[in-house]
Amino acid sequence: MDVEPAWEAAGWERLAPRVGRCRLPVWDCTAGLVVGDEAALMIDAGASLAEGAALRTRARELLGGGRRVTHLALTHPHFDHVLGAAAFAGVEVYGAVGIDTVLGKGGEELCADAVRHGLDRRAAAEAVDLLVHPHHLVCGEWTLDLGGGVQVLLANVGPGHSGHDLAVLVPGGDDGGGAGGGREIVFCGDLVEESGEPQAGPDAVPSRWPAALDRLLELGGEDARYVPGHGAVVDAAFVRAQRATLAARSGVS
Repeated sequence: MDVEPAWEAAGWERLAPRVGRCRLPVWDCTAGLVVGDEAALMIDAGASLAEGAALRTRARELLGGGRRVTHLALTHPHFDHVLGAAAFAGVEVYGAVGIDTVLGKGGEELCADAVRHGLDRRAAAEAVDLLVHPHHLVCGEWTLDLGGGVQVLLANVGPGHSGHDLAVLVPGGDDGGGAGGGREIVFCGDLVEESGEPQAGPDAVPSRWPAALDRLLELGGEDARYVPGHGAVVDAAFVRAQRATLAARSGVS
């Protein structure tokens, strides 16, 4: 399936022939999309049911032919990444082991956090009431075959920014034939942030965060494109610099 010419027309930033992302308004949160011949993976779902529905519509416009998103990966259990998940009815949802426990117990906290950050209270409460829990929990690594030679790797790389951080690697292919084109693409969640300093809430594990970034660099390598949870796409040098900053803050090597 050739989606390359359609990315921008459907409201996506093209990262590779079969890979794109949106930078959502207000919190500049990234949502990614990887397109195979038989399935499509959304990476994070936005901060509300309205954002999730908008992402679903953009994806359907891109995919065409009545196709839709079939898989959803949640990079971590914070409101701006998970509260739109209920808009993706019928998809297979993936998250790091333990995220189900957080989402199961943390509805009130998620709602309060969303409202503190400016989401309308009614919209936050509605999204929490319909909160979707992952069907598949990733302990180490999980490969998804989306068809047409498009495979992605889900990797449990945390804890770090949260207690349950999941990264998504789209291989590039040495001959340029992979889904990521000629370069690996790594969706980092909020383990990496470009539009501001890395945010560490009460569920962050600062002493483990540098090791999580080491794992991202192992996955992607020196030439990969690293997609932060917030902000512009960065390179390995940026990730290493952010790692050094976090290591200095937490006093680890």
